[in-house]
Amino acid sequence: MIKWLQLLFNFVLPPRCLLCGKEVSADGILCSECFSRINFIVHPYCKKCGKPFEYHLSDKEIFCPECLSHKSPFRMCRSAVVYDENSKKLILDFKFFDHLENKSLLANWLLLAGKDIFSESVDLLIPVPLHFSRLLKRKYNQSAVLCDALSKLSHIPANYKALKKTKHTLPQVSCNGKQRLKNVRNAFEVTHPEMVKNKRIVLIDDVFTTGSTLKECARVLKKAGAESVCALTIARVCD
Repeated sequence: MIKWLQLLFNFVLPPRCLLCGKEVSADGILCSECFSRINFIVHPYCKKCGKPFEYHLSDKEIFCPECLSHKSPFRMCRSAVVYDENSKKLILDFKFFDHLENKSLLANWLLLAGKDIFSESVDLLIPVPLHFSRLLKRKYNQSAVLCDALSKLSHIPANYKALKKTKHTLPQVSCNGKQRLKNVRNAFEVTHPEMVKNKRIVLIDDVFTTGSTLKECARVLKKAGAESVCALTIARVCD
């Protein structure tokens, strides 16, 4: 009976591509044309931060110059796709315009992108939190929605209470590189250290731009006793 009702519903309101609106075979997917334009991040990329390399420099896993010269708070960072005009609408619609139907596709991309991270033990998923004033305005935290969907796919527990944003900051998009670091400095707090102590944590967010927000979250989590912190995002700015 349920199957027939689903077939009838799909006949009346057929599934549509999440980007262009073209009719597709199932809910929550992209049509073949839109999918072909998504730039997935695949090897070769930096073993630590996940930044893609333009050329195959070696058959071995290697590090980018930044990771070789600077100490990182992360055990590992990974992103599913390049943040460009082809992925931007999918993410912004989900983040700002209530297109929560995008979450299943994006969470599956996170699961695939995080295979290097998940190949080693992970104890906890934590979304990058929003300040309560921005949460009231936006109505939901897109990172928490993603985290919940990924938790169900990966069977790794998620925690939404341990990490809190205590400082209202400017949107990071309005700041340059140095301003981004200053903008989020001391903006986050671990309110329940016992929840993160000795845990191997994966931070979940939508876009990795300079990494300032994720690095600050990682810093306070490690200060509170986390064993290690990784970062996993849908997209990464690669300019």
